[in-house]
Amino acid sequence: MSHSLPLISTLALAFGLALIFGYIAERLKTPALVGYLLAGIMVGPYTTGPVADVGLAHQLSELGVMLLMFGVGLHFSLQDLMRVKNIAISGAVLQMSIATLLGTLFAHGVWDWPWAESIVFGLCLSCASTVVLLKALELRGQLSTIDGQIAVGWLVVEDIATVLILVLLPPFALLMSADTNGQALSAYEMGKIILFTILRVVAFVVLMMVLGRKLIPKALMMVANTGSRELFTLFLLACSIGIAFGAAAVFEVSFALGAFFAGMVMRESKYAHRAATESLPLQDAFAVLFFVGVGMMLDWHVLFEQPISVLCVLAIIMLGKSVTAFALVHCLKYPLHTSLIVGASLAQIGEFSFILAAQGIALKLMDEQIMSMIVAAAILSIALNPVMFALIPPLRRYLLRWFRWARTAAMRTDPFSVLPKETERRVLMGQAIIVGTGTVCGKIRDKFVESQMPFVSVVEDQTQAAQMRERKLAVITGDASDPMVLVQSHIVTAKMLLIIGLDQIKAKKVVEVARQLNPNIRILVRMRSRIEMQHWGETQDIEFLYDRDMISESMFKSIQAHYQPADAAH
Repeated sequence: MSHSLPLISTLALAFGLALIFGYIAERLKTPALVGYLLAGIMVGPYTTGPVADVGLAHQLSELGVMLLMFGVGLHFSLQDLMRVKNIAISGAVLQMSIATLLGTLFAHGVWDWPWAESIVFGLCLSCASTVVLLKALELRGQLSTIDGQIAVGWLVVEDIATVLILVLLPPFALLMSADTNGQALSAYEMGKIILFTILRVVAFVVLMMVLGRKLIPKALMMVANTGSRELFTLFLLACSIGIAFGAAAVFEVSFALGAFFAGMVMRESKYAHRAATESLPLQDAFAVLFFVGVGMMLDWHVLFEQPISVLCVLAIIMLGKSVTAFALVHCLKYPLHTSLIVGASLAQIGEFSFILAAQGIALKLMDEQIMSMIVAAAILSIALNPVMFALIPPLRRYLLRWFRWARTAAMRTDPFSVLPKETERRVLMGQAIIVGTGTVCGKIRDKFVESQMPFVSVVEDQTQAAQMRERKLAVITGDASDPMVLVQSHIVTAKMLLIIGLDQIKAKKVVEVARQLNPNIRILVRMRSRIEMQHWGETQDIEFLYDRDMISESMFKSIQAHYQPADAAH
């Protein structure tokens, strides 16, 4: 039997080493993705030992990008995109332009590279990684917040801009080359290329928004009505990968953009939540392969041969881009925390940078040594991106202490971060504060409404908050572990705090802050397992509601009601 099975061996090596290094990274209190990158370096062509199939690994990582962007689309409605369109479009275009300018001027002025090489180098540093951004926001529970929506919308615009850049690179190469065959590319021909590229992107978006919004949810409902879980999962895979491939083949847009719009139109279906749940394991598995694939691209020799150059590239990525993004968001009158989060989110580069660099090499606009520098700096920026997020709290405190403009920015609020002035007074006396999201949380809110019991909800999703405001419910957006958020919910006069659907780390923070603000408040926490309850330790002043206990008690009461005393005697 032949053992030359590149797909199986690549998956075995990638998943096996990613598991080992990811576990070690978690034990060392560093993000697991650092372990995944190290696993990729270990099985890459530049180290001794077993080598995975590089081409296959890159294709599998593309699948990860498709599925991840599909999942984001399932949580990101057209209304969300329209809400942040002003800052996303202006911010992304300006940030990419400034980052490109920084990279170009540095390469040409300091390293004395030719203009063509310098410009392509600058373009490679201008676009952030969608996968890294999503993982960072998801890890911190920021994906559904207004800050997360701005960052995601920003990268959607970057993706569209990068598609345009990729199409324009070949004519750009002709323009920058020395009079190829005695003919230069005319302004008319260049304008025609730009126009057709924009028309293709617009045609794809219109097709998805008009036809896709009608057909895909209906098709999903038909598949769901069969009752087959396998068919449902198969439809999700076929839809996400098929539309992404079709978008690239027919309209020449990126896989990521195609998959994102596939998920966004599927969000119109009532089965969108189930679709997001079913596709999550596949997204996580293939996202791991993306980071392994990035690690495989690193020629680690460049770190020792050109350490100063790599550090300079890293500085442009992590300082130049983040400061630019921070300044742009601040100038557009958004709160300080939004500026800090968006700045940290964009302090990295990834998949599109590699694609641009590879295209530049193919067109003889840059050499492979520059590609190695970009990959090395990209991996370092991805590994250090969690540090940027960790620096947000101390940096925020420093800015608030020393700068008046920062204090002014911190006082800016979005319309959902405070209760409306018309909120009834009875709602804010002896009320319950409901923190969390999900089906169970929604049903509890409905019961409060039916019973006419006062309550204030704290959620992180602005879309959900807007829907609740339409129902005239008292709701604010924000992180409930932030004292100011609980103060806005009038916790001092509250009678009860319900925590539903939060992870235990965040739930503990919420409880700690709530106790400081109102020592007498009664706290109820929903638990999904007894293991979670054990992590809380001795907490006599908190009532835990364990799902299985509640279900079994409810079922037994229903059973008991059918038995008469005479039946029980027998």
